[in-house]
Amino acid sequence: MTRLIFSWFPALFLIIGALSPVSSAHAQAAKPPLAPPAVLIVQAETRPLGRQTEFIGRVEAVEKVEIRARVQGFLVARHFEAGALVKKDQLLFTIERDPFEAVLTQRKAQLAAAEATLQNAAAQLDRYKTLESRQVASQAQLDVSVAEEARARASVMEAKAAIQDAEIKLSYTEIRSPIDGRIGRAAVTPGNLVGPESGVLTTVVRTDEMHVLFSVTQAQLLRARQQGKTKSLTVRARLADGSVLPQAGKIDFLDVVVDPRTDGQLVRAVFDNADDVMTDGQTIRVSVEATAPEEFTVIPLAAVATDQTVRFVYVVNSGMSSSNDG
Repeated sequence: MTRLIFSWFPALFLIIGALSPVSSAHAQAAKPPLAPPAVLIVQAETRPLGRQTEFIGRVEAVEKVEIRARVQGFLVARHFEAGALVKKDQLLFTIERDPFEAVLTQRKAQLAAAEATLQNAAAQLDRYKTLESRQVASQAQLDVSVAEEARARASVMEAKAAIQDAEIKLSYTEIRSPIDGRIGRAAVTPGNLVGPESGVLTTVVRTDEMHVLFSVTQAQLLRARQQGKTKSLTVRARLADGSVLPQAGKIDFLDVVVDPRTDGQLVRAVFDNADDVMTDGQTIRVSVEATAPEEFTVIPLAAVATDQTVRFVYVVNSGMSSSNDG
């Protein structure tokens, strides 16, 4: 009986092997065909765009003044808050006035003495002129009197100049802002001795407008001149966070020399800075574009494919077939 069962095994394997291809063929026939992949298309558009070139620029104040002491003395008071807006001629610092007022009083006393000497010399001169006309005094005595009167007159002039000098130095004890602008921090506090050697006490910067300086190559400058665009360029400023200033700048200066190390020429643009977003010394990106835009065919960046060497797009023609346009 066992021998009979083993004799059926080869036949069973033959039947299974014969049926397997048939079952696989039925499975393939039952599987639906794959649908073609969905492809999104977009219509190319023609838009006016300006050619842009980007540079790295540096912000520079239109007006910037370093405040220094012009006379030596002890600082008595500071009359501003750091970072505040100040007006022209606004009082910033006060230096001790007493020593300078004393010098001015002394100079006025010297003037009074000189004027008294001149008055006496003038009277002596008139007297000697009368005596000389009556031949009572000699010509030599008259000459001496003329010289004394001239010396006394010169002393009065010297005293007046000394008073003017003392008044100027007294005025320097009040340090005022020469411009409108925003003031920085004070480098010296009241109670310290300051003078011309003390360095910068503070800085005032005009902030309503700012200059932006950037360098262009000779090739870029020549190309702009050949296209006649040197006077019709718009300048945009991009801040460190990527935002672009809403107001455009205007080129107002082209340097007269070229840097021999970089072959670059300095360009200056002026920007409105009413929002105080630009600060003197700040690094900024500058985009220069033509004021009159040109017509360009544009597509979304997502439609551009990139190969190892080139960028390309697929173009759908009227027969709904596509071609690779590199």
